[in-house]
Amino acid sequence: MGPTSRRGFLTAASGAAAGSLSGCIGGFTSAGVEGETDGGNDESQASTTEGRTERGIPLAGSQLPVEYDFAELRDEVRDGGPPKDGIPSIDEPSFWDADEADAELDDRDVVFGLVRNDEVRAYPQTILAQHEIVNDVVGGEAVSVTYCPLTGTAMGFRRGETEFGVSGDLVNNNLIMYDREIDSRWPQVLGTAISGEFEGDSLQEFRLIWTRWVAWREVHPDTEVLSTDTGHARNYDDDPYGSYVPERSGYYSRDSTLFPPLGDDDTFPNKHVVMGARTDEGRIAFEKDALRDGGLLSGPVGGTPHLAVYDPALDTAYVYRNPDGASFSYEAGNGDARVVAEDGTEHDPADLPLDRVYAFDAMWFAWSGFYPSTEVVQ
Repeated sequence: MGPTSRRGFLTAASGAAAGSLSGCIGGFTSAGVEGETDGGNDESQASTTEGRTERGIPLAGSQLPVEYDFAELRDEVRDGGPPKDGIPSIDEPSFWDADEADAELDDRDVVFGLVRNDEVRAYPQTILAQHEIVNDVVGGEAVSVTYCPLTGTAMGFRRGETEFGVSGDLVNNNLIMYDREIDSRWPQVLGTAISGEFEGDSLQEFRLIWTRWVAWREVHPDTEVLSTDTGHARNYDDDPYGSYVPERSGYYSRDSTLFPPLGDDDTFPNKHVVMGARTDEGRIAFEKDALRDGGLLSGPVGGTPHLAVYDPALDTAYVYRNPDGASFSYEAGNGDARVVAEDGTEHDPADLPLDRVYAFDAMWFAWSGFYPSTEVVQ
């Protein structure tokens, strides 16, 4: 049975720094359709409805999918242990070049990759585990790179003129962000405010790539990497929740969650990883190991076929609307893959001639808890 608060994890990991931990640590769419590709190109996501900016915060044109009443979600909010800003966001990030990062990172370390407006960056999971939010400027655009270690979700948001911070509260064990403009509360996975002036509004989101440092460096040798010079005294070699190197351990491998999840779907173990996509048509989850094994997986979203394509170069996948049921074949070898269309044209996994939808890695309990209507493909 896991502890009832994140404070125990953070205090145990930091030893003598426990006193500071309690006070100092602890594309854009409503329909879900992406525009340009990521993984090797500029990362953006085009809204099917025009977005807007209010109080300096870029908002989606309409609400992202939410399957609960906001009052019901507010009733499920739990105090995670550290107070508001007790887990401090990184607001003035500094970066290593790839060679400097090589001296600091293990090849197997998890990083969250981002290509935006021709600027390439990676954010190590071991740093984000102790900060959860980086308020950055990438390619001239103000963004927030966010990670919730309890749900295994890494997601990017445009932040405009505000910054996002860690509220200290959780729902479905997921990070609840707050904007420093007016203090609305935004569960990370939902990307939608459940309280405050912006209640019911959704943020403009973009994809981060969950991958390993060795893979990201190979594909993007020009990358910059978030450094440990964060302005906070932390041991970034020690993830307070466990480890992903050489394999998952601690919280990441145990089936128990810190707090009761919203759902109890036992299709997979709680911490099993799926690639989830949520659109106005419906919700779907592709089992990550099945994607690795099969290369291509198909499933329906609200009656519309969707296609998931595995990218071995970055150990990630991309999801596309495939309303006409177009047929593709998959050819993999030497750590790379090509997808061949019926007309014989070859495509990268990230660049099929279909509308790509926003998708991200998540632990099963988190995805199925927020989206109980989800289809499952395995």
